[in-house]
Amino acid sequence: MAVQQNKVSKSRRNNRRAHDSLTAANPNECPSCGELKRPHHVCPSCGHYADREVVAQADEIDLDEDAA
Repeated sequence: MAVQQNKVSKSRRNNRRAHDSLTAANPNECPSCGELKRPHHVCPSCGHYADREVVAQADEIDLDEDAA
């Protein structure tokens, strides 16, 4: 079982934890629609990646017409 030999000071403990913080997101603007998106990912609003459409966006589906 691990037992410390000496007390770890607050300064040394906090220096060890200095690199554990989270980094903020870095959103980019989509060149086709202008919405913010994650870098190197398909735009969730228009479905474009690198100036070409990768995911076709379907129009809104009315659930009442499909159920009938």
